[in-house]
Amino acid sequence: MRDDEDRRRPVIHEIGQALDALSLDDLDRRIALLHAEIERLEAARKAKQAALGAADAFFRR
Repeated sequence: MRDDEDRRRPVIHEIGQALDALSLDDLDRRIALLHAEIERLEAARKAKQAALGAADAFFRR
């Protein structure tokens, strides 16, 4: 039953929180979560940078 509860409980990580009480599985899940978030942030940054570049090119003409 504990496994079912773990699967339903969302992984939430707060920057700076204590890590001592986390298991290896918990740490692995949080690392995966943070890697996915970094990828999402990088994609958003890339899209914003492309939009700014397009706007700069348009208004320079």
